[in-house]
Amino acid sequence: MTTLYPDIAIIGAGTAGLAAYRAARAAGKTALLIEGGPYGTTCARVGCMPSKLLIAAAEAAHEIRHAAAFGIHVEGHIRIDGREVMNRVRHERDRFVGFVMKSVEGIPIEDRLRGYARFIDHLTLKVDNHTTVKAQRIVIATGSSPAIPAKFHNLGDRLIVNDDVFNWETLPRRVAVFGPGVIGLELGQSLARLGVTTRVFGRGGRVGPFSDPAIRDYALTTFQDEFYLDPDVQIDSMQQEGNEVVITYRKLNGETVTEHFDYVLAAVGRQPNVAGLDLQNADIDLDEQGVPLFDPATLQCSQSAIFIAGDANNILPLLHEAADEGKTAGENAARYPHVQSGLRRAPIAVVFTDPQLAMVGQHFTALEAGSFVTGEVSFEDQGRSRVMLKNKGLMHVYADKASGRFLGAEWMGPRAENIAHLLAWAYQQELTIAQMLDMPFYHPVVEEGLRTALRDAAANLDGFSSNR
Repeated sequence: MTTLYPDIAIIGAGTAGLAAYRAARAAGKTALLIEGGPYGTTCARVGCMPSKLLIAAAEAAHEIRHAAAFGIHVEGHIRIDGREVMNRVRHERDRFVGFVMKSVEGIPIEDRLRGYARFIDHLTLKVDNHTTVKAQRIVIATGSSPAIPAKFHNLGDRLIVNDDVFNWETLPRRVAVFGPGVIGLELGQSLARLGVTTRVFGRGGRVGPFSDPAIRDYALTTFQDEFYLDPDVQIDSMQQEGNEVVITYRKLNGETVTEHFDYVLAAVGRQPNVAGLDLQNADIDLDEQGVPLFDPATLQCSQSAIFIAGDANNILPLLHEAADEGKTAGENAARYPHVQSGLRRAPIAVVFTDPQLAMVGQHFTALEAGSFVTGEVSFEDQGRSRVMLKNKGLMHVYADKASGRFLGAEWMGPRAENIAHLLAWAYQQELTIAQMLDMPFYHPVVEEGLRTALRDAAANLDGFSSNR
């Protein structure tokens, strides 16, 4: 049994772990990167990038189907070759993973250790059965994995998660998607556009990340016009029969139907990968799910020399947040016990459906009732959006009544990924609605829709001031 004595041991070589390693080394500390699974981040291997590859194929098929509205006619049947679609997804996915692998391979071999780590005591790890690691500080960056509720456990090999989709060799005929959140909506819409019979089911009425009821309802109606989506379905039965899953459910019109599916895709959320770490030996406080309790500003667990970063802490499971948190955890591990708050950027979230969904700043439900005004714009008659026939969308922006400061926004609409960045910058700089309206807006662009919403918010602020 080999024993190693690094200043900092980092469990997990994903986005957060790699950032923690770089920060620790930049601070002059020795660091050991421990990884038991395959190298390659969640984003590159099973998340952001392969999903966008599938979405790109779906958008190409959708644009061809709707070209006639521009006077461009595609004669004959549109043929979607599922093998070619998935071949490109896998090939390009592997290319992105290769970039990450190259980055990892650039790390000195003495700083990398293969195997699964578990805690023996507060700062001692056992890696598989070959190495003991006695570190002065530890960073947990083990990522997350799809959650599988018990009701799906009887579906055998017909149950899949998003990780499995990107290994398909061809497209299936019929898929039931459970969970109309970010992953469920992106994959569900893509599969439907690629000719797969798709049903998207949810519970509790949730649609995407939205908390604003008006935006959520608009998104629901828009998606339902394109594919089957029931955000609060009643399932009577669901079981595997051979190579199919048979589901009996109540349709939106109340009719009970039974349908057969090749796969059930569970997209109901993700859970931190901490179950195998033996955290009960780490002498830190854990929550009811066994996840370490930690300071979200410093990422320190209890008052210990252990830190947790990225999807493993389940604050904001996004790549850019994981990178920031990894840097914070690595720096604080290096300077322990003199820890400091790390960088927290403006909250920003984008869902790459069509139309896209986005949220920036504070969510609607986080705002105190009566303390803010709302500005609204519909993209249905917005000039540039209508020119492109991308004129579906509704946006709400929120402004503080007392100061006029921009507080946040939730919306569905064209090119939301671009507008979201403008709003995130404005939120982080604490701009007021008036200051934002002083910024340039070119013509004709989709961003003019944002200006309309800001003008509406300004008018509501003026109305509030005049009535006080």
